[in-house]
Amino acid sequence: MPDRSLWITGPTLSGKTSCLIEQFCIRGQNLKSPLNEIVRPVRLENAENILEDRPQIGDFLHTSPKILILAANANNRLDLMDRISEATSEQYPYHSTTPLGFFEDEVNLFWPLLIESLDLKAQFPLRLRPETEQELAGRVWRPQIEKGLLQQPGVSRERMIRRILDLFQLAAFSCTPIEETAMILQQGFEQLDSGEFYENIVELLQQWRHWCLQKCLLTYGMITELYWRYLLPNPNYQQYLIDRYPFLLADDVDEYPAIASHLCNFLLDNGTLGVFTYNPDGGIRLGLGADPEYLAQLQKRCQIEVLDTEENLATEIGEPIVELVLDTYSLNSSIFQLPAFLQLIQTRSRAALLRETAEAIAKDIKLGIVEPQEVAIIAPGLDAIARYSLISILNHHGIAVDPLKDQRPLISYPTIRALLSLLTLVYPGLGRLVDRDAVAEMLVVLSQRSIGKAEKQTDGQESLQKTNHIDPVRAGLLADHCFYPDITHPHLLPIQAFSRWDRVGYQATRVYNEILAWIEEQRSQQEQRQLPNPIFLLDRAIQKFFMSSYLSFVELAALRELMETATHYWEVERRLQQSSQFSVTTSTANDSLEEDLSSSTVEKFIQFLRKGVVSANPFPVSSMGYSPPGITLATVFQYRASRRCHRWQFWLDIGSPLWLSGGSATLYGAPLFLQSQLGNCWTIEDTQKSDRERLRKILLDLLSRVGSPVGYGNNNSVNESNEYRIYLCHSDLAVNGQEQTGPLLPLVYSSISNTV
Repeated sequence: MPDRSLWITGPTLSGKTSCLIEQFCIRGQNLKSPLNEIVRPVRLENAENILEDRPQIGDFLHTSPKILILAANANNRLDLMDRISEATSEQYPYHSTTPLGFFEDEVNLFWPLLIESLDLKAQFPLRLRPETEQELAGRVWRPQIEKGLLQQPGVSRERMIRRILDLFQLAAFSCTPIEETAMILQQGFEQLDSGEFYENIVELLQQWRHWCLQKCLLTYGMITELYWRYLLPNPNYQQYLIDRYPFLLADDVDEYPAIASHLCNFLLDNGTLGVFTYNPDGGIRLGLGADPEYLAQLQKRCQIEVLDTEENLATEIGEPIVELVLDTYSLNSSIFQLPAFLQLIQTRSRAALLRETAEAIAKDIKLGIVEPQEVAIIAPGLDAIARYSLISILNHHGIAVDPLKDQRPLISYPTIRALLSLLTLVYPGLGRLVDRDAVAEMLVVLSQRSIGKAEKQTDGQESLQKTNHIDPVRAGLLADHCFYPDITHPHLLPIQAFSRWDRVGYQATRVYNEILAWIEEQRSQQEQRQLPNPIFLLDRAIQKFFMSSYLSFVELAALRELMETATHYWEVERRLQQSSQFSVTTSTANDSLEEDLSSSTVEKFIQFLRKGVVSANPFPVSSMGYSPPGITLATVFQYRASRRCHRWQFWLDIGSPLWLSGGSATLYGAPLFLQSQLGNCWTIEDTQKSDRERLRKILLDLLSRVGSPVGYGNNNSVNESNEYRIYLCHSDLAVNGQEQTGPLLPLVYSSISNTV
């Protein structure tokens, strides 16, 4: 290991992470820690002598891991940990996290220092989820919203609240005081007449920060601001940081916010040796808080090692394709006819495009030309219709699909809707949230059972054949005749309320009576205050109705996310109850006996989920055990962030303008908070230049990931064939029926002769 820090730079798949792991192995041998010591067992007869000879914990300078490893996101961190464990046989202790995870851990660990410096209440901090953060901010800012202080043409109320909270986060990432946010926005957008509007935003952010700190509620933006503004300058914390981490490894620093550069510079100033990897054509999170140019300044303090990538499509045709796309009006383009491995699938409508794309994939997989794990469908934006259509068609052919971060709303699952309907029948005052259709669906879902022999399905799970003791027809009849709608106490009636209940059948009658008896028992316990909160009710319902039947991994993930969301929601509610200034409910909580929450809180929780802002992505996000090979389905941002590579890529909606704009992967005002842009005006020319540079990086990155490099992930080719293909999937009309006018249309025109 050299005395100077090491800066490893290179394009995609050039071996930067492998070099980082190699440096970890070299440096790890020189770091001693009690965690590395092998302690022999002690026999009773000579225990006293041996224990005297053993080194005590105090003899060591460090009693915790001395190596800090940073990764761009949680999934990359898990992959990096697996590769390090394989390379070192887990013999060196280290602390692995993401930059935001590190800031959160440090703020929680040194919260007493912040309590002392900021004069806060002595209680543990509680981090808010983004969806909870937005809901609470809407409550706090309700007076200003009603006065119309947050109105902007074409921007909804919810979108404006999200924008303001994102500005708080962007300011914290760039180490910018929120007091300067108004000036940055006014100068950046050159809107002199909007000065009062931006001043109102600053006042709202200051109000939000004060309100959260008084209740010890933290958000990602607040955590980052507390770290750079109060914790990092603290002398006591600085000494701890210097003593704890003499070695730092940071992978993909081009994805880090500017605050990470302050942390790295401080560690390097105090003797820490660092190893950094950097991709000049990376910057995937640019527009979400990352500042690659600012982080690149760290290389001035390091020994630079430049890595060259092996021969791939990016080195072969990357620059000509970029020239063809970006220099549309240039007559000097060196490529007019695309190679044969770039093939075109073109249809008139998008619906036909989705079907032809899925059928083409299924055909080649059945012929054995390619395996499912070697195929990726990549789109600039995936709407719910496209995602559902592709998955349905491919599953019909027996081909599994692996959607990356599906982001499917929790309320879209029938099991979740059934559980929420149960809440309305147990807690009083929720009659407006339930109707006959919801009750009928609840009866169908709760009566579902698994029977028969297990069979393998495309999701890799052993799926039992399912049957509903109450089918949709009987459920509809029971809901029409046995459901009593009432604003205060909606409830189910005995089955005898249906004059022809004998036509329902024995099984359906028995199951309906069981459901009715269980609901009445829970309502009775709720009235007697024997039901602490709805979390207990949800857990009981899951144990009663779902644990006895087979649930796929997707359904289990939805139930887990529901319980995590409910637990977090009521933790926040309990915290708010402790404050006399802002109380959501009239009930109080104590450690010995917690009273049930009011129906208004349950009503807000149900409405909160019905907004569709919570998705079923619990942690961990991957299934345990065997998982069959599946086709990767992702947006451009998700695919690049996952660092995957495939032998065949299908570029969906090649004519979409989202390829240029970056889709939703850009926050409002993000360019204004880059260190090179602070205080400067952001013009239309800057936007066009940024979009073109983003498109260039996207094209080069996707071309670099066409293949099956040995030793990278689990994408090794199972076939001996090394044939690579890129399918350009284009429909003349978009979803809204308009002509496609995206920036990649030159690729379509140049590949017409390669039409499938």
